[in-house]
Amino acid sequence: MTDIDRAAPRRRLPVITGILVLIALAILISLGTWQVQRLHWKEGLLADIAARQAAGPVPLADIEAMAASGGDIEYRKVTASGRYINNKERHFFATWRGQTGFYVYTPLELADGRFLFVNRGFVPYEKKEPEMRMQGQLTDQQTVTGLARAKLPGKPSSLVPDNDVAKNIFYWKDLDVMAESVGLEKGRVIPFFVDADSTPNPAGLPIGGVTQVDLPNDHLQYAFTWYSLAAVLVVVVAISWFRKSGKQPAQ
Repeated sequence: MTDIDRAAPRRRLPVITGILVLIALAILISLGTWQVQRLHWKEGLLADIAARQAAGPVPLADIEAMAASGGDIEYRKVTASGRYINNKERHFFATWRGQTGFYVYTPLELADGRFLFVNRGFVPYEKKEPEMRMQGQLTDQQTVTGLARAKLPGKPSSLVPDNDVAKNIFYWKDLDVMAESVGLEKGRVIPFFVDADSTPNPAGLPIGGVTQVDLPNDHLQYAFTWYSLAAVLVVVVAISWFRKSGKQPAQ
């Protein structure tokens, strides 16, 4: 094998290494740019939710029309009137300000005979049964103002426990099962929920206004991480190149 044949692989190695470095650099920069784009999207979404919560309430019919047309009804303020069917309330396992308990979902019977499930708010674990909070079991005609919440398309995650319908403990908000478990026909149930606002209830229970907008916004941190890794890669390659250049024998 000649000196030229032996030198060929040595010449190809830096070229291959350079190509791999450029590919890695492109990937890191792309990931950082994607996170910046996600950051702008998330900031816009949070601003939109804040604007919806700050707006005045609209009639239930307006939210129904929006939902029927495929519009985004999440966190839009709405008002509805009817009569609570207290003996059909459903209980969603939850924590509120560090305390374990339940959100009370009660069907509100509307004037047209349909039902709207209202998240009336939080009750401590020991107050789960209605008999423990009779003063809060509102009767007669009521008007509720709150935030519209879309119906979940399915179980959020395999990590979420299955709902225990027999014990009236829901770990995810399955509207269809909630309605079916208390004998309400699906066609007579409004296909979304309403989270009641913080208007006080008698004896303080349930505690309304429990809606939590939990949308983590760590995209700036992620973008910084990817861009930093790209910068580190450039520095490492540059140092390596200068060191190799300095070791080249004088011609």
